[in-house]
Amino acid sequence: MALVIRPARPADAALIHSLVRELAAYEKLTHEVMASEGALAEALFSAHPSVFCDIAEWSGEPAGFAVWFKNFSTFSGRHGIYLEDLFVRPAHRRKGIGRALLVHLARRCMAEGWTRLQWSVLDWNKPAIEFYGSLGADLLPDWRLCRIGDSRLARLARQAS
Repeated sequence: MALVIRPARPADAALIHSLVRELAAYEKLTHEVMASEGALAEALFSAHPSVFCDIAEWSGEPAGFAVWFKNFSTFSGRHGIYLEDLFVRPAHRRKGIGRALLVHLARRCMAEGWTRLQWSVLDWNKPAIEFYGSLGADLLPDWRLCRIGDSRLARLARQAS
């Protein structure tokens, strides 16, 4: 069996949308998926995209993906990667595909001179937490992800400075 990791192409928009929906179902968050295939295609394949996707194929069959964008550390003064989504289809788990996607992104960081690879994990996702720990990832107990969205974002935007 052969694993290939390649950059996503515009023809992959439907596949990427499907993988996003599969990930959302796994995370019990299907109700939060608002992105259409077209919106994902626009974000990923515009003239100057700011988000990127790598597709993992196992023997020519789509097995998973990583969606990421550059972040920046003011402390190091350099970029890194923020991994938004990493997903391997259940039929392809335990083949090293998730690890290979993370190795691929780590190599990208090193090649570009970027200083970190960062992501979030749901606190209930014990298999993912154990997997990330086995790779040497630090789970930062003092840091929590914060998010303002939807009506609260609009309310904040309307406030006077």
